Amino acid sequence: MSAVTVRLPESLHQHLREAAKSDGVSVNQFISLAVAEKLSALRTYDLISQRAERSSKEAFLDALAAVPDVPPVKGDELPRGYVRRAR
Repeated sequence: MSAVTVRLPESLHQHLREAAKSDGVSVNQFISLAVAEKLSALRTYDLISQRAERSSKEAFLDALAAVPDVPPVKGDELPRGYVRRAR
């Protein structure tokens, strides 16, 4: 385990302490979880970008063509009054 010193404005530190207390964790654990969450989001973005580079519009349209034309499962319907936007 390594240590990192971070300087925060007092107001931000106070919000951090309150958020950690509300979550029932220490400030250190809260910060560790926040950093892990951010890194996960960045890695996910990178993964999606890499997969997008290998994709093609034709493959996407082929995948859509394979989707069966059936009514949505109850609860998954579009909201009443939904209007599809023109592209």
